Amino acid sequence: MAKFDLNKSPGHLLRRAQQYSFDQYAKEVGSDGLTPRQFSVLHTVSQNEGCSQTDLVKLTGIDRSTLADMISRMLKKRLLGRQRTKTDARANAVKITSTGRSAMNKARAKVMKADAALMKAVPGAQRSAFLRTLKTVSSAIDKELETASSAGRKRPAVKRKAKRKTKRRTARRR
Repeated sequence: MAKFDLNKSPGHLLRRAQQYSFDQYAKEVGSDGLTPRQFSVLHTVSQNEGCSQTDLVKLTGIDRSTLADMISRMLKKRLLGRQRTKTDARANAVKITSTGRSAMNKARAKVMKADAALMKAVPGAQRSAFLRTLKTVSSAIDKELETASSAGRKRPAVKRKAKRKTKRRTARRR
């Protein structure tokens, strides 16, 4: 049986680093401020005004159902606004409100301070490589999710075709 060492487990070490990052964020932003995900959403929307919720899933890496719940809560807090797009009646264009922009701007310096505290834990000569590695992992996850999402979209089209054939056969029998 192979020996397992937590101190060599990437999952465990990432979880510890994430916990430290969240602790630094909470220390700087406070419990009454934006959550890290809320800040990410507001920042992303401010950079991509009018983007769809589907775009936000891709841009933030937050899963669709979590993001939908978050946006619903952020709408109630008047941090975001949304409306149906003109090109696709099923899609919502998301916009940051003045309240949302104010909250984001208020939190930005604190978020940057929390990020700096996290980076202090990484030796100076390794910081660039550390960020590149995190970006590489994030990109690999995005590609994996995109592949899974593409595969998921193909299946319903096949099912619809099969149903149409079944309907045609049933109609011919009558």
